[in-house]
Amino acid sequence: MSSDALLTFLADYWLSLVSVIALLVLSAFFSGSETALTATSRSRMHTLESNGDQRAGIVNRLIERRDRLIGALLIGNNLVNILASSLTTSLLIGLVGDSGVAIATFAMTVLLVIFSEVLPKSWAIASPDRFALTVAPVVRPFVAVAGPLSSLVNAIVRRILNLFGVNLASDMPMLSAHEELRGAVNLLHREGAVIKADRDRLGGVLDLGELEVSDIMIHRTAMRAINADDAPEVCVREILESPFTRLPLWRGSTDNIIGVVHSKDLLRALAEPNVEPETLDIVKIAQKPWFVPDTTNLKDQLNAFLRRKLHLAIVVDEYGQVQGLVTLEDILEEIVGDIADEHDLDIQGVRQEADGSIVVDGSVPIRDLNRALDWSLPDEEATTVAGLVIHESKSIPEERQAFTFYGKRFTVMKRVKNRITKLRIRAADDTPTA
Repeated sequence: MSSDALLTFLADYWLSLVSVIALLVLSAFFSGSETALTATSRSRMHTLESNGDQRAGIVNRLIERRDRLIGALLIGNNLVNILASSLTTSLLIGLVGDSGVAIATFAMTVLLVIFSEVLPKSWAIASPDRFALTVAPVVRPFVAVAGPLSSLVNAIVRRILNLFGVNLASDMPMLSAHEELRGAVNLLHREGAVIKADRDRLGGVLDLGELEVSDIMIHRTAMRAINADDAPEVCVREILESPFTRLPLWRGSTDNIIGVVHSKDLLRALAEPNVEPETLDIVKIAQKPWFVPDTTNLKDQLNAFLRRKLHLAIVVDEYGQVQGLVTLEDILEEIVGDIADEHDLDIQGVRQEADGSIVVDGSVPIRDLNRALDWSLPDEEATTVAGLVIHESKSIPEERQAFTFYGKRFTVMKRVKNRITKLRIRAADDTPTA
């Protein structure tokens, strides 16, 4: 081989080598960009854009069409990987002959895995937001050029998958926004970034649209009300001695609610000249009752309370029968809860025993128990603990009967007629043996 030919060969060799290195860098760029832009926090980017960060705005525009973005980056990544492998194979064949194919395959596999996949993706996933902000200005023009080809590829892929009954509707996310938010809060709680009380409050807000008034109402059997036919002084005494500021007023039957008496209205009436408790007409100072269906969800009911500027509503079923009452405070407690301390039980009707078991009234809501003890008992089929036991046992249990489900051992301690009034709950694996 002449000296000129040798120089030409070396020039080609170094040019190819530099080209392969440049292509590996481009491959790393595409891989890292794909990882960073798909893992970046949309909420943080939105906040940065609102604060005037133009790069965050570019990131938001790119991830609005995620399928187009990923398709363009994958096309670019595959093009440079194939080109790098082809150049390496050609180079090694020229150097060592036919065995260069095997050497090139092995060498490029190692280089691509380490330097074009694992390294850039590990770097990107370690700080996706910073990485995304850095690469976004460069990625945008590339996506603008390769975007139409990416859309064509995506359309072909969707057509092929449709033949097999797979529908990739981009506008149908697997999780709703509420589910994504709930999952994020639960994850942050497990990682220690969000305390239990804050998690419960955020969860309470998200649950408002899923709960109905019947799930939190004060049942008619526990509802305190005033009989309009009682002597006026008796009604006045009952209202003033009640811990509640608003009481329903009924006549003839507790199903016939004719008004709601506010203690402030009562005191205002008693302050009038020549008005005595014996001569006071309770019906005249009562406000008109507000009836709401028991199927109303709490989100709508909260908005209705705020719109009407009222704090109490009478709950009725589909036949118009009174089922109980719900107050604005009841709904707010679903958000803020009524637990004084994360580790102390402060629910009415719940008592911690020395042996670690929990004694609860049958009327205690399952949701309150879950929030207090961080349990996950289901509340889809039953609202109270007693209702859950009856639903699972498919019967009205006798006293001292015990059942095990959802990892808990439920023992019926007291039953009044067909109502379970007290239960003991302990972990199933803590059940004492005879």
